[in-house]
Amino acid sequence: MSDTGIPYPEGPTNIIETDYEIGRDNVQRKVGPLSFDVHNPVFAISGLVIVAFVIITLALQNDADAFFTGLRDWLTANLDWFFLIAGNIFVLVCLAVIVLPWGSIRIGGCDATPDFSYSAWFAMLFAAGMGIGLMFYGVAEPIGNYDAAFGGITVEDGTRTDWAPLSGAEGDAEGSRRLAMAATIYHWGLHPWAIYGVVALALALFAFNKGLPLTMRSIFYPVFGERIWGWPGHVIDILAVFATLFGLATSLGLGAQQANAGLNFLFGMPDTDTSRVLLIVGITAIATLSVVAGLDTGVRRLSEINMVLAALLLLFVILAGPTLTIIHGFFLNLAAYVEYLPALSNPFGRADDNFRQGWTAFYWAWWISWSPFVGMFIARVSRGRTVREFMIAVLLIPSLVSVLWMTSFGGTAISLIGEGFTDITEAALELKLFAMLSHLPLTTITSFVGIILVVVFFCTSSDSGSLVIDTITAGGKVDAPVAQRVFWAIFEGLVAIALLLGGGLAALQAAAVSTGLPFTIVLLLGCYALVRGLMTEPR
Repeated sequence: MSDTGIPYPEGPTNIIETDYEIGRDNVQRKVGPLSFDVHNPVFAISGLVIVAFVIITLALQNDADAFFTGLRDWLTANLDWFFLIAGNIFVLVCLAVIVLPWGSIRIGGCDATPDFSYSAWFAMLFAAGMGIGLMFYGVAEPIGNYDAAFGGITVEDGTRTDWAPLSGAEGDAEGSRRLAMAATIYHWGLHPWAIYGVVALALALFAFNKGLPLTMRSIFYPVFGERIWGWPGHVIDILAVFATLFGLATSLGLGAQQANAGLNFLFGMPDTDTSRVLLIVGITAIATLSVVAGLDTGVRRLSEINMVLAALLLLFVILAGPTLTIIHGFFLNLAAYVEYLPALSNPFGRADDNFRQGWTAFYWAWWISWSPFVGMFIARVSRGRTVREFMIAVLLIPSLVSVLWMTSFGGTAISLIGEGFTDITEAALELKLFAMLSHLPLTTITSFVGIILVVVFFCTSSDSGSLVIDTITAGGKVDAPVAQRVFWAIFEGLVAIALLLGGGLAALQAAAVSTGLPFTIVLLLGCYALVRGLMTEPR
């Protein structure tokens, strides 16, 4: 019995390496590679609902398009304030964990040692957390924000809005650049990584320190007690599966669009739904092979390849682009981010509705829908770190890398637009990266590297997500049969195809927002459970 009255198993255990029936009775089970090892309703309910969703969406593509567009617009227009408030709470919880004495707690117990080196750990953190999004929006979002801040935007009813009340610098190129980069960093900095950090730390604490299974339900033991082994726990895990699968499908759909656009730009490959479906099928097959290879062999190697390729492309843009402007801009953009953060994160503030609803609410829901996947993946590779070390690494280091990435790609694109290369602005969303690279040396090589990065990010997201979903549906078992992992890897691709054909970008965004909404409530309750759990740990 802990000092807060919450009973846990005595000390860190290896319970996560076994399995459990409904309850805390644990048994070792040996299963064949083609077997399924399922002990609760989570797998059956999740699998059946997702299979039905794929079939219905593919059968009713025209109706699905209107439905998804309306769903996305209603959710972001009416619940933007809720997503923003939740995001702010997650940041405050993470900062508190860093500065409070809880930071000295070691994940896995006092004698635990890290499973991975810093370089391998950072590579897996970064590849799992942001991947395709940085490639898709690295040029597109800064340009979109710059256009809105500088010249205003026209919305569907014909009225004109701008950020002049927020920036005070309408028509001022430098002021608009600062606001555009601050707004971009806001979406890719502390807030998304705080969402991941809360989930990852809670999962790691309750699995490695409290001896509970590595699954979402375990976080809520301080709230529900033994009931987490029953339907309250099943519902939490089912929501986690839906959020993870549809969040991943959103990313996979975006990645397929961008890879197709890049191949069309370089080699004339038709930019059609058929091409995008074939890309998803091919890349899902690669991801499935990586899943079969496992965490150490497949996922880690792909993550490290990702890290090297991304670093090379980033270095090229810095050297071939306006180098001094990028280096100077990194610090200026950080300062602008700090300056504008209170206004941008104010759910009832003066930033225009298009920005808050069309960008921020979607992003927060997307990150939240990714949080079971990224959080569980980070938890699995972070045993042996102290809570403070863990949170600083998860919260600050990837945020700084994201700032550098957005400054390099977005800042270069804005500079090129200032020199008269307006084709970057006019390019489609998925083509803006390649339009920017076309004005730098070695266009063919760098564009091809960009396509490879999208594909590899696609694979790391898919295989990591499959491992995580499989762990959830197997009740926290980290070595479930290969057949289950293959099942989820295939269905991630099928859901992405269904969404892409059933509504395109609007459907992808609607899936992320609609699954992110209920899980936001789950995560807010999880913050309370995390604090209760930390209070019971010896320091």
